[in-house]
Formats: sequence, structure tokens, C-alpha cells
Amino acid sequence: MREYFMDKRNIILAIVMLGTMMAAVDSTVVILALPVIVQDLHTDFFTAIWVIILYIFVVLVLTTQLGRVGDKVGRDKVYNWGFVVFTIGSALCGASPNIGSLITFRGIQSLGGAMMQSTGGAVIADNFPPNERGKAYGFTSIGWNVGAMLGIILGGIITTFIGWRYIFYINIPIGIVASILSFKFIRAKEVTEGRFDIPGTVLLASSLSLISYGAADIAGEGLVLKNEIMILVGLIVFIGFLFVEKRVKNPIIDFSVFQNRVLTYSLFASFFQSLGYLSVAFIIIMYLQGVRGLTPFQASLLLVPGYVIASLIAPFTGRLSDKIGSRIPATLGMGLMIIAIFLYISIATGINTPLIDIIFASLVGGIGSSFFYPANNSAIMANARRGIYGGVSGLQRTLSNMGLLLSYVLAITISSLTVPRYVAFEVFLGTYNGKIPAQFITGIHSALVLGAIILFVGLVLSALRGKEVRSNLASPTS
Repeated sequence: MREYFMDKRNIILAIVMLGTMMAAVDSTVVILALPVIVQDLHTDFFTAIWVIILYIFVVLVLTTQLGRVGDKVGRDKVYNWGFVVFTIGSALCGASPNIGSLITFRGIQSLGGAMMQSTGGAVIADNFPPNERGKAYGFTSIGWNVGAMLGIILGGIITTFIGWRYIFYINIPIGIVASILSFKFIRAKEVTEGRFDIPGTVLLASSLSLISYGAADIAGEGLVLKNEIMILVGLIVFIGFLFVEKRVKNPIIDFSVFQNRVLTYSLFASFFQSLGYLSVAFIIIMYLQGVRGLTPFQASLLLVPGYVIASLIAPFTGRLSDKIGSRIPATLGMGLMIIAIFLYISIATGINTPLIDIIFASLVGGIGSSFFYPANNSAIMANARRGIYGGVSGLQRTLSNMGLLLSYVLAITISSLTVPRYVAFEVFLGTYNGKIPAQFITGIHSALVLGAIILFVGLVLSALRGKEVRSNLASPTS
């Protein structure tokens, strides 16, 4: 037993799990604390929502570039220092005196998150052979689910009984321990040669920034000329980026990866899963707090079972994908998440439906995520060429985070189309004093139905990806 825990690969896996857990804790804990942050810092919902959106925004813009940086200067350097930056950012967030500083420090924290997210998958691929990566990604999925579960539990308890600032402080002891272990054990297997693609980096960052900010602005102001122009210009800049990338020797995105069908379909399945499902927890929590009047702690308890079951199942589903391939487990997972959305729709029909039904829906969704994430992540890295692990890992995180950002934008925008925007924001915050408009419940249903439709697109891509042959892929050197 001692030899198992002292095995270097298992230590590295535990470190990546810790990094994944930190990111997951911070994502769920902020959702629960948002209403309290608004009241304590004397701000409004649209300003406060940037505490969530900016994190996603920065990670989205930087992951592909940082993945490539990791390939060239060493994935260990990018990943290890990511822990340090994330921990410092967390401490600063907790000490923020106002909403402006909180959003600023959240940007620092998100830089650390981007450094870890862009290279974490590549670190696993560096140290585990293709026929064992499903199991490894299953354990990192445990890190995500345990982190999300801890975020919800601790977020509910801390926000209700102690104060929202401590939701950021809980990252500090984890970050210190993880940083020490990471610098000691994680070493880059190799680096690739070639110059940085500075023009491509500038164009891609500019394009994603314009599109992301424009999309986020829609959530707060609706569709207006300003955000329409930003998105249009962003798309034009992206076309310019594609034109440049076709003509440089060391492009940020190696477009040859899209010649592999399994890899391409797996990447876009990840995008549609994020786009369709990752705002569901946000919608349900705001429903429970805003419409049903639950405290953060009460709302958290209803969602915990889904994360618990996902944590228990993920290693087994990851091992299953190692044996039979990723297509069946990932597609099954998508299907279960669609079922979970329709269960949530049936629950959010008013203010008197049994809350215990939330637990059942969260269990179905948790089982679905435990099938999808390990299998899909394993398929992506198993079909990436060894020299571009970091680039592919960063590309996956970029697509996932683009889906996550747009998921929040769609959820907020669609659910508030049927009522005045100020009413929707007050309901989200639990500060609306009048009778909840029936149209608002209809808006929540519409947002959830759209999520199910988007997930179905991802399910089709997952089913059509084909079966990868991992025995033909090279194993990493020890």
C-alpha cells in the first residue's frame, strides 16, 4: 500500500486532482455567495456577475496561448506557477474592500486558474500511457466533483454563518500545500522547438476578448448596438486570425488536429456540453434562492448528492472507457444530463413542487457527468500527438470555457426576456418583494429547454466520433 501512494505517477495525479479541486471549489462557491456579495459591497447584480464572468473570460482568452507556452518552455513551469498565482489571487479576493477590487483580484486568480487548466490535461498525458488515461482522468473528475461539492457545502455554510470573504480564503491552505508538492514532483517530459506566434496570439486574444465581452454585456443590457458591434468586430478579427495562422510555421492552433475525427468530435462535444449544461446549476440555485426563498446553505444541501455520486462513480467509468473506448460512456453521459434538465424543468413549474425532487435530478445529472468527463477527456488526449499535448489541452479548455461563458449569457438573457430586467435581477438575488411573475418561470423553462437542445447536438457529435484505437498510440516515457 505504501508503495502505491509513494509511486511518482500517483503523486502527480493527486496534485492535478488538487488543482482541479481548487478551481471547482471556486466556481460553485461564488454562485452561492453572489446575492450576499451584492448586498455587502452595495452593488448591483450586473456588476457582481462579473465576479463569475471575468474568471471564465480570462481563462477562456488565455488557455490556448498558455497551453502552447507550456509546450515550449515546459508544462511544469506553467502548471506549478499557476498554483502560486491562484493562491495569491484567492487571498486578495478575500480581502477586497469593494466590488471593483474584487473583480480586479478575481482576474489575478483566474490567471492562475488558466495556467493550471491549460496544462493539467497535458501533465496527465505526459505521465500516463493511453490505455490508463481514462482511469487517470476519472480521478481528476473526482477532484472536480469533490471540489464542486465542497464549494457548495462550504459555500453554503460559510456564506450563511461566517461571511462570503472566507469562500476565497479556503483556497489558501490547499494552494500552499499543492504548490509545494507541485514544484517537487512535476517535471516537464519535453519541450518543443519554435518561436512564439505573437501575431496569432494578439489576434486570437483580441477576437475572444471582443466576442466574450460583447456576449457578457448582452446579459446585463440586452441586445444593443454596442455589444452587436463588439461581437461583429470580434468575428472579423477571428477571420483574420485564421488567415494568419494558415501562413505561419508555429501556429497557436495546430489545425492538423482537426484531421483526426475522434479528436475533433470530442473537442466539440466538450464545447456543446459546456454550452448546454454548465449554467444549469446557476439557474437552479437562483431558482431555489430567488423563487423558493431558500438560504445558500439550504440550496447547497439539495445539490450535494449529485456531486457525491459523481465522485464515487468517475474512476469506474474512466476505467470503462479505457476498455471499450470513449464513445459509449460519453454519449450515455450526455443522455443522462439531458434527462436531468427535463427533471429540473418539471420541478421549476412554480413555488410548491417538492424540493426532494431536486435531489433525484442532481443524482441523474451527477451520474451523467461521471460518464462524460473522464471518457471525453481521455479521448481528446489519447488522440493528440505527443508534441502538442499542451496545445490540445489548452484548446479543449478554451472551447469548454467559451461554452461556459455563453452558457451563463444565454441562461441570464433568456430567463429574463419575459419580464423587465430589474425584476429578473431582483428575483435572482432574492430581493424581489412582489409576487414572482409567472412569465419568469416560463423564462427559466425556456433557458433549460435550450440547454437540452444544445446538449442533444453534443450527444450526436459524441455518438458519431468513431472508436479510437489506443493500442496504436505511443506511451509516454517514464
